[in-house]
Amino acid sequence: MSDKYGAGQDSYCYADSSVLRNKLDIRDDATLSEAEKLLSAIAADRIEFKLPPYNLAYLQNIHQVLFSDLYEWAGLLRTVGISKQSTRFCQPEYMEKEAAKIFNNIAAANWFEGMPRRELVVAVAEAYSDLNVVHPFREGNGRTQRILFEHLIMNVGYEISWWGVEDQEWLYANIAAYNCVLGPMEQVFEKCIGQLIRS
Repeated sequence: MSDKYGAGQDSYCYADSSVLRNKLDIRDDATLSEAEKLLSAIAADRIEFKLPPYNLAYLQNIHQVLFSDLYEWAGLLRTVGISKQSTRFCQPEYMEKEAAKIFNNIAAANWFEGMPRRELVVAVAEAYSDLNVVHPFREGNGRTQRILFEHLIMNVGYEISWWGVEDQEWLYANIAAYNCVLGPMEQVFEKCIGQLIRS
């Protein structure tokens, strides 16, 4: 993938290029993007649902499985600062501490177990938004985070599907949440969280 985060030249990219170094030595952004989508979709089938507790290491494991066919740094926390347009993500030296706070808050809420659906939507939207600002990986944060939240939501007994949400809707919700407006992200999860499948 190209350097959509505007970090400039760094060790993740080929010299004089914004294309991320990869195991297939693909130097074209569009080709790498397609390879990433395909390989991560195939790899996602290898990720098994597990019960809580969840933590940063759990998230790193998801990322490692999704992207190890393509990136040497799959599952490793990024070492460079990144931003996207006006959104500045957590600096590398603070990521572990900030992620721990988020996972501790989710644990304190008993992993959202027993929440009525509307309360669950609000809680999940807030936690997702907070973790998105940490953005612990150089690439692949969205796909990795969605699998984690699938596990969280499945654990409390609800159906979950991302198919009803367009890319621009995700982007808008993430930008709004970064600016402390959680309504659009709540609307996303209102669409994505389905019916209770067990009582």
